[in-house]
Parts: sequence; C-alpha cells; structure tokens
Amino acid sequence: MFKCFRLANVASLKSSRAVCYRLYSMQLKELHPSLVEKAQQSVEEMKQLDLLLTKGETFDVELQKRYSRLAAISGVFEEYQGLAENLKGLQEMIQTDPTLQEEAEAEFNSSMPGFHKVSNNLLQKLLPPHPFAEKACILELRPGVGGTEAMIFTQDLLNMYIGYAQHHRWKYHLISQTENQSGNGLVDAILSVDELGSYDRLRFESGVHRVQRIPATETKGRTHTSTAAVVVLPQIVKSTKDAEQSERTFKPGEIRIDVMRAGGKGGQHVNTTDSAVRITHFPSGIVVAMQDERSQHKNKAKAFAVLRARLAELERKQKEERERAARKDQVTTADRSDKIRTYNYPQNRITDHRCNFTLYDIEGVTTGPRLDEVIDAMAAKDLDTRSKSLVHTAEH
Repeated sequence: MFKCFRLANVASLKSSRAVCYRLYSMQLKELHPSLVEKAQQSVEEMKQLDLLLTKGETFDVELQKRYSRLAAISGVFEEYQGLAENLKGLQEMIQTDPTLQEEAEAEFNSSMPGFHKVSNNLLQKLLPPHPFAEKACILELRPGVGGTEAMIFTQDLLNMYIGYAQHHRWKYHLISQTENQSGNGLVDAILSVDELGSYDRLRFESGVHRVQRIPATETKGRTHTSTAAVVVLPQIVKSTKDAEQSERTFKPGEIRIDVMRAGGKGGQHVNTTDSAVRITHFPSGIVVAMQDERSQHKNKAKAFAVLRARLAELERKQKEERERAARKDQVTTADRSDKIRTYNYPQNRITDHRCNFTLYDIEGVTTGPRLDEVIDAMAAKDLDTRSKSLVHTAEH
C-alpha cells in the first residue's frame, strides 16, 4: 500500500514537472514596460496631431511626417497588444483546462513566430530612425595589408556589392576606380548605389574585411591573409546640378580646388589636358581627387558629391560620439573601424565578428544573393543594442 502511494506520488511529481517545463518553455517574452509606455505615448500624441491636422488650419510638412510615423507605430502596437492578449489567454487555458491543453499548446506554438515578428517590427518603429536611413549610398573600397592579393580582394568586394545591387534590381554606377598597374585588382574604387534606403541596408558593411585564401600566384599552397577597407557614406548630392550648388555653399577659404593632368592608363586625354580635380576641405582635412572623366567639370561634380558624403558621415559620427560621451555609454557600435568580417575560402566560411554569425557559402555571399543573411544578423544585433540603450535612457 505504502509502495503504491509512493509510486503515485512519483508519477504525480513527474507530471507536475512536465507541466512546469512546458509552461517555462512557453513563456511570453513581451517588450520592456518602458518601451510599451513609449508606444502608448506615441498613440496619444498621434490622436492629438490627428485633431490638429483635421482642423486644416495649417499645413506643416514636418507635422505630416511625424503623424505618419506615429500612425505606423499605433497600427503595429494595436496588433502587438491583440496578439499578446491572445497568447496570455492560451497560457491560462493550458494551466486551468486539461481538456483543451493540447489544442491550446498547439495554437500557442503556432502563434509565437508571428508575435515575435510583430514585436520586432514595433521595436524598430519605436527606435529613432537613422538620420540617413532613407538615403542612397556611396561605397568607398581600398586595399589594406596583403599587396596584390589585397587589391584582388578589393575587386572581389566591389563585384559583391554590384552583384547585391543587381540581385535587388537597384540602380548603381561606378563613380571611379583605379586599377593596379599590373591589371590585377584595384587600388581604389567608389561605387554609387542609387536606391533610396540603400544606405540603411549597407551601412553595416563599413569596416575592415579580411580574406584568408591561397592566392593564384602561391606555388607552395600556403594560405595568405589580406584585408580591404569599406566605407559606406550617405548620398547627399543627387545630381551634377546639386554638386554645382554645393560648391557655392562653402565659405571662402574653406576649400581649395586644384586642377591637374590625369595620370595612369588611358587614351589621348591622359597627360594632355587639365581634367583631373583635387578638392581639399581645410576644416576636416578631407581630400578628394577625381580623374575618371575626360571633362574637368564632371570630375569636379563627382568630387564635390564624394566630399559632401564624407562630411555628412563625419558629422554624424561626431554627433554620436558626443551623445555617447554624455550618457557614458560604453556599448560598441557597428561603426568601429576594426576587423568586422572574415572570408575563409579553404573552409568555405564567412564569419561576422560583431554578431558572431557564420555562414558556409562563400560563393553565395560574394556573388550577392546571400549577403542579405549576413546583413540581417548584424541588423538584429544592432536592433538589440539600440533597444537596450533606449530602455536605459527611458529609465534614467
């Protein structure tokens, strides 16, 4: 009798543990209360703006933009609340109604991916948008250590970004590229990706890229390590006309424009006309040289476009540094200028060191189609970092 009682207790204990384990595995991970409060405040602000705009007394473009952003937050927040309430109801059903437990568990598990997707969408909308999120971008590529192999790797990276743009059917054009004298690889290249919003997608590519592979010239089969640097800038100047306008917005003595004869490989225009342009911006120390076009006028316009982009990115970084110093936030960002990614050819492996993401498909990434997976992993890490910063700011 005593033995049966003990066995019954053991069975009951195991059953209780199983239920507890299932409930633990089905915990609902909601947004931090301070983020939910921020969403509620956005909904209230939207209602007030709605009343103001409905009167039609004034038309303010900035208010319209603000209203659109708040309306987007409101819509996603309403969906988030509905899904959260439904999942909480299913949790309660699992605990209190054994007859519906299995069915409720199945519905809970099938609903969770949708809830996580909406939750991340809401989080993205609550975070302050990047100042250049909606802009097109300019990518500057230069070889690092590794000699000719680094120059070949720079060419490979340029081809990767061109392939990525083609995969997404984005417009792009080469602003300039300087080939190695031997014809193998690039000394530098500047690629313009003209799709609006491409900066927000490609900004995580800034940094030092490292390649590990056996060069074609290697006779002993040894693996070499080389690097290339990528800088992603927002497009500030959209056209030649805008570039001409940019020239007139600098103060006297702030820039110097030098013209010279183009050098390197080329046709009759090389070393015969003063078509090359070099612009020096004294306050920042930025120097931009351009000689790809036969026309001095076109080279000057391209140089001003690149200068504007570099200055905008410099100002953004300086602002971020000031804000970080003000709140004493020691969290590193995706903009740090150390090694960000390794392309290991012998292992067919790509690893992004900032988010510890690894993908075994060198060709799929370097031809463009699977680069999105690497960018998505870094974007998720950036979202997590910025959301923690937002919660910290809200609590203090």
